[in-house]
Amino acid sequence: MTTYNKEFGVFLPIANGGWIVSENTPRLDASYQQNKTAALIADNYKMDFIMSMAKWRGYGGKTEHWGTSLESITMMAGLAEATSHAKVIATVHTLMMNPAAIAKMFATLDQISGGRAGLNIVSGSFRDELNQMGVWRDDVDHDERYVYAQEWTELVHKLWKEDHVDYNGKYFKFEDCVSQPKPAKKPFTVCAGQSERGLRFSVKNTDACFVGGKDDAETLKITRMARNIADELNTSVKCYCMAILIIEDTEEEAQAKADYYRAGKDSGAVEGMMRSYGIDPALKDNAMVIRSQGAFMSRELVGTVESVKQQLIDVIDNTEMDGVMIIFDDYEKGLHKFGQHILPDLRAHYG
Repeated sequence: MTTYNKEFGVFLPIANGGWIVSENTPRLDASYQQNKTAALIADNYKMDFIMSMAKWRGYGGKTEHWGTSLESITMMAGLAEATSHAKVIATVHTLMMNPAAIAKMFATLDQISGGRAGLNIVSGSFRDELNQMGVWRDDVDHDERYVYAQEWTELVHKLWKEDHVDYNGKYFKFEDCVSQPKPAKKPFTVCAGQSERGLRFSVKNTDACFVGGKDDAETLKITRMARNIADELNTSVKCYCMAILIIEDTEEEAQAKADYYRAGKDSGAVEGMMRSYGIDPALKDNAMVIRSQGAFMSRELVGTVESVKQQLIDVIDNTEMDGVMIIFDDYEKGLHKFGQHILPDLRAHYG
């Protein structure tokens, strides 16, 4: 793998509907074949990573948005065998999976991928998603979830390095726990966090964190908070953001397509999404509320190849990002446009 100054990855469509909550988008069916096609294209263009989320329950609405999804680790193991360049990042909910099982699963993924394994750590989820299978914990609130996740993450890292692990924590008690084989290379670890508590966990325990805000100014504020925490802890951390690309031959065509997606917004699914995260849709300053009211679940960059390229540069520079995880409305067409006409110029621009 080649290391670049800025990194560009793809967020795979592991759940139906992708990241635009609309009845009018191209069909994303959460199939392995669709994900494999996207992964192979991204890998062929030497994108830096491919990542998938873990989703266990959708948001309803007419589209049953995210109601169908593949399992992240299993899918990424298959894609690790199919690809050769990009890091393959799978997602795990700490409340759901035992750290000893995860340590061995990612040591396995390390071998399959030839050292390209990545772990995205999710400390929380929405109640219905985990409660349906009996693993939600009412005694672990937002801040306490990071205490739980801290112990969980410490154990995973210990089992990747130590032959025998004893651990006596608040939530985990391990006695002479063994886990062989060890990863030949420590898996790349990431986490998403916007609060100071979340950022502290991410900076202390992972290689990179995903950040986002309602606009560039808020995103920059979060990025700089992460950097300041890293300085305080005498460490370093990369910061990534997400963006949905809508690329067409003309500005008018691109804007018309984005407007068409917004016009088809699945209001029922949006309400389900807000409810699942315990967010009041009336909150005017919440980034998720702002994005979702326009059907898009992340910032959208809309236009021609040239304008989207410049928008990406502006986002990276204005928010001091180390990279962008990219989402497409149509993955096959979008990835080819990005890989052929945008990525080479971004590589050259950032040297």
